[in-house]
Amino acid sequence: MSETRTSGGAVTGGVGDRPVRPDGTLKVKGQFAFSSDLWTDDMLWGATLRSPHPRARIRDIDLSAALALPGVHAALTAADVPGATHYGLEVPDQPVLAVDEVCYQGEPVAIIAADHPETARRAAARIAVDYEVLTPVTDADAALAAGNLFRHVPVRRGDPHAGADVVVTGEYQVGMQDQAFLGPESGLAVPADDGGVDLHIATQWLHVDQRQVAACLGLPVDKVRLHLAGVGGAFGGREDLSMQVHACLLALRTGRPVKMVYGREESFFGHVHRHPATMRYEHGATRDGRLVYVKARIVLDGGAYASTSPAVVANAATLGLGPYEAPNVVMDAYGVRTNNPPCGAMRGFGAVQACFGYESQMDKLAAALGLDPVEIRRRNAMTTGSVMPTGQVVDGPAPVARLLELVRDRPAPPAASGDQREWPGGVANTTHGESVVRGVGYAIGIKNVCFSEGFDDYSTARVRLEVAAGEPVVLVHTAAAEVGQGVVTVQAQIARTELGVERVTVAAADTTVGSAGSSSASRQTYMTGGAVRAACRAVRDRVLARVGEGSRSEGGLRLAGGKIIDVPGVVVADLAEVLGDEPIEETVQWRHRPTHPLDPQTGQGDAHVQYAFAAHRATVDVDTELGLVRVVEVATAQDVGKAINPQAVLGQIHGGTAQGLGLALMEELQVVDGLIRNPSFTDYLIPTILDVPPMSVEVLELADPHAPYGLRGVGEPPTISSTPAVVAAIRAATGLSLSRVPVRPEHLTAALLAAAPNPDEAGVRRAEREVP
Repeated sequence: MSETRTSGGAVTGGVGDRPVRPDGTLKVKGQFAFSSDLWTDDMLWGATLRSPHPRARIRDIDLSAALALPGVHAALTAADVPGATHYGLEVPDQPVLAVDEVCYQGEPVAIIAADHPETARRAAARIAVDYEVLTPVTDADAALAAGNLFRHVPVRRGDPHAGADVVVTGEYQVGMQDQAFLGPESGLAVPADDGGVDLHIATQWLHVDQRQVAACLGLPVDKVRLHLAGVGGAFGGREDLSMQVHACLLALRTGRPVKMVYGREESFFGHVHRHPATMRYEHGATRDGRLVYVKARIVLDGGAYASTSPAVVANAATLGLGPYEAPNVVMDAYGVRTNNPPCGAMRGFGAVQACFGYESQMDKLAAALGLDPVEIRRRNAMTTGSVMPTGQVVDGPAPVARLLELVRDRPAPPAASGDQREWPGGVANTTHGESVVRGVGYAIGIKNVCFSEGFDDYSTARVRLEVAAGEPVVLVHTAAAEVGQGVVTVQAQIARTELGVERVTVAAADTTVGSAGSSSASRQTYMTGGAVRAACRAVRDRVLARVGEGSRSEGGLRLAGGKIIDVPGVVVADLAEVLGDEPIEETVQWRHRPTHPLDPQTGQGDAHVQYAFAAHRATVDVDTELGLVRVVEVATAQDVGKAINPQAVLGQIHGGTAQGLGLALMEELQVVDGLIRNPSFTDYLIPTILDVPPMSVEVLELADPHAPYGLRGVGEPPTISSTPAVVAAIRAATGLSLSRVPVRPEHLTAALLAAAPNPDEAGVRRAEREVP
């Protein structure tokens, strides 16, 4: 073989590049098939009857009127569930269909299959349920006092009785936020000839769905095959089952495919939400601003069923100090059961609620000491080698002070030009700036990455390298759920980098390959990326073993540009020739470094894999008369370890920040006496393009030595610190304490009126400004 030399450049579209998403063009053109677009011949439609009461005993269910409706093929209740009657991610406490009692408004009671969706809905409405209405438990503190506890996580470090020169306390509340994904719950169940079922579903974790569905159907796991359908957003709301079991039950009962699609209102009842929180914090510090101790009590309302509440509670407890050093910590986090809607996973997963508490306290401490808000944080910022309240040493980069300095040093946004669109409510012509005040606020947060507390967290990847049409191609197959975050792109990038092959196909995710774990906890790029890298390297080793170039050292060979290349850049062989008609395939199950359970009495233990950090500076204009807020600009800085796809990183940071802004100003499910009052996008408000400000983003790439490519999970940190930064800016503008999110207009106007020396002062000031 004659020797040729090559520059050995990496293929385009590899790690660090910005390849076009394979699903991007279709989504932009409206041609992408989401789960609600699925269709098959002879398909029936499913519908769900839900409880109107947050708590009631079921005395009788009469299906006769529903079954008498022409076009109805099945009507099922709990008595028709052939397998396990309950399911759950961590605790199997949630009924497939209500058995004797409903425990929250919207709990499924019966399901219908009919030949038209409107027929199915009409039939569900004709089901007669005899309820004995009971008094619901809707107050989290009352539930805690009554012992309705999902989990209590105590964290104890140092001296619980430590004193300090300066002490600040605060009580804080976080409302119930919804994931508000645009694609409602939907899927298609198709009965199979082997007595099993194929479920095409929008989900975050195919294999955990498979396990729970199979148990409820009374079928072996291999008879329930799941295929990922197009997912229209998730943010944690698709970790739990919704209509998965229901569609399969109806398909197996009728022997026909059954499609279920929730409307927007039903979607609000059909998935979990972010836990509302009440928190009490006490921070003690020296006179020069060094933290001496932190005490906190965090109560999370988990609603009717456990979902992921135990893990959310652990996050709130272990991350409840924030990215700061304090030698003495007394932290207690509780998750309680009520008759409110179930709560579970949502972007930030317990760290969001805690961050609003501890960052509000840091601002309060800065004011008490006469320090700048950034300076108080810098003086207490953790670094590499810092010890968490759990005793875990932070052994990766922890650039807390640097991130704060980056956002502090960004240029300030310009003053409003006078265009009315630049004022709060300006597009509605509510003001011309006569009562508008500007404020600036800061916050920084900490988030764990991957699953914790000794959970067997792994991902599986199958990689096949073969020749097609005379050139090498790679097929990557995992069960990683693409929920919009770009994991399909990342898998292809890693394969191109590791195998030096341009053509890479990522197979559709399903349960015919081993589990990839959930698309949550900012873990898929870390875990499935790690699995794909490991599988690619196993394939590469087998390729190099085939070369057998005598004196050449296999350790000095690499794959690039479809060639096998030596260290000096000499082409040893053409990859397609080496492969020939013999493809190479490897399947690898990959794990991160181990974590450990928390001590149940002290909360000590190396519970987390990795920590991620993000900082925000928010600039706001507040109309102090109308209580309107306009976020003028957000500057953010985040350490991502390694930007596998820089464009996707920016998308995650922008999107996460917008979601945190929503929690700060507008997003809350209004639950009164266990009843949701605003289950629609008319009344549940999320930020629009007019609400999201320009963002200035600084990205650090400080490699984590324990992670693939040094990367760090990206998706959740922006959501954590953006909320308290916006609220801090409003406080700076108004001087109000603002202890609850979302901040509403009445919170601002009522407090300002109450602070006026006499009830008419605000009106007098307004009248004076209106005088020509």
